[in-house]
Amino acid sequence: MTASNTTPNNASQLGQSSAADGSGGLSAPAFSPLYQQIKAQILQSLQNAEWQPGDVIPSEFDLAARFGVSQGTVRKAIDELASENLLVRKQGKGTFVATHAEHQVQYRFLRLHPDVGTVQSEGPAERQIIWCRRVRATAEIAKLLGLRTAEPLIHVRRVLRLGGVPTICEDMWLPAGPFKGLTVEQLSSYPGAMYSLFESTFGVRMVRAEERIKATTPDTETAALLDVATQTPLLNVERIAYTYNNLPMELRRALYRTDTHHYKNELN
Repeated sequence: MTASNTTPNNASQLGQSSAADGSGGLSAPAFSPLYQQIKAQILQSLQNAEWQPGDVIPSEFDLAARFGVSQGTVRKAIDELASENLLVRKQGKGTFVATHAEHQVQYRFLRLHPDVGTVQSEGPAERQIIWCRRVRATAEIAKLLGLRTAEPLIHVRRVLRLGGVPTICEDMWLPAGPFKGLTVEQLSSYPGAMYSLFESTFGVRMVRAEERIKATTPDTETAALLDVATQTPLLNVERIAYTYNNLPMELRRALYRTDTHHYKNELN
């Protein structure tokens, strides 16, 4: 859902502006709940980088005055954005734009959990960057990333060791423009999560992802990287990660060992 660049002065204008008109206005219909329209306005401000990751956003009182609605309406919109990990409430400090450096967000897209203990108790993964190089988009990858065939991409391959064991082998394709200058050295030396690097260095924040999971076995090269036999069953996880406005920014294909780990997803 996107919002117009013009901030309405009151709730009446919000309702009138919510019909889709193909010119960048709110995509929700006129009968969209008011808090959803406020949510769209806040999301538009995030998309336009009015507030950066880690920044505190205006108070509910100030946002209510800005949009001409009640604080309760603003609170409900913020509650939804917080539940989607786009905002983070901090008791006594305010509401902040979520960042992948936040502890509770850091493992947001990681669904592989140890059979014993937790992701946190297992400690951070050890990263080995195999390569980071420029390639041209194949027709298949271009379609998944919303690009044209042969557009420049950055292809990253890395192995993650969990508990000292090579457990995940990942291939990532990123549009070259937004990630210009990305190097093996950056990927190897950055102390936080990769999405935190993308956010802090390149201004790209991944806000949601879609995954497809299949069973597979590795080829010879991947089997060697994961220290398994080529007949070993693995999980093949394909992820497309999106920034604001549903813009695809990463295609990731990973092979997971599951002899000491399992894929965990919570449904609600």
